[in-house]
Amino acid sequence: MSLEPLRYDPPTEPRLAVIHEDRDMVVVNKPSGLLSVPGRTPELFDSVLSRVREIHRGAQAVHRLDLGTSGVLVVATRRKAETILRQQFQDRLTRKLYLARVQGVMSEDSGQVDLPLICDWPNRPMQMVCHDTGKPALTDYQVLESDGESTLVLLRPHTGRSHQLRVHMASLGHPILGDNLYGEQRPGERLLLHASQLGLYHPYSGEWTTFHAPCDFAEHIAPIVLKAPTLASP
Repeated sequence: MSLEPLRYDPPTEPRLAVIHEDRDMVVVNKPSGLLSVPGRTPELFDSVLSRVREIHRGAQAVHRLDLGTSGVLVVATRRKAETILRQQFQDRLTRKLYLARVQGVMSEDSGQVDLPLICDWPNRPMQMVCHDTGKPALTDYQVLESDGESTLVLLRPHTGRSHQLRVHMASLGHPILGDNLYGEQRPGERLLLHASQLGLYHPYSGEWTTFHAPCDFAEHIAPIVLKAPTLASP
């Protein structure tokens, strides 16, 4: 499979759509088309992280969203906060909700996709299902509405594998609209995948905190309560 070279033309307005900012972190609503962190070449330098560093020089990424995915993204602005936040993502103590519009009408109102994923090395950055060597990947989905040609779904990933939601939806025969890797993308169409909500323990106060980023293709969908995970006893 031959993939076309990336043409990177990131949006510039607004420069940063800040949802929350304090001494430990900046939370932004990342637009589709902007990298989470700088790429390996100079033309791919512009990113959420490089823009946050214009304000907070020592900022560090603690998680990422795909280039085409929009929504809640957290950047740590202090070293201690970075360590705490990274550990939460690693230990799966965060809670994430995504909105996606997928191709076709889904037959089930809700369900779970449990398919292990691994890099499709000859076609990287694509990922693929592999039951022999893939890493566990688990996603819950819930249908919100359908227009007869596509379906709006709420996605709750329990793991954070690369391209997990995109591969899992495609595996059901319902690729996310605008997906140039696992579906079809029409000229000028964005990936209709949005990180709508994120819950985590604040790195300073330790309080359970949730953030919400309005979705440009599902503005009428209200946020729901994200419950804190149960912490293991010491």
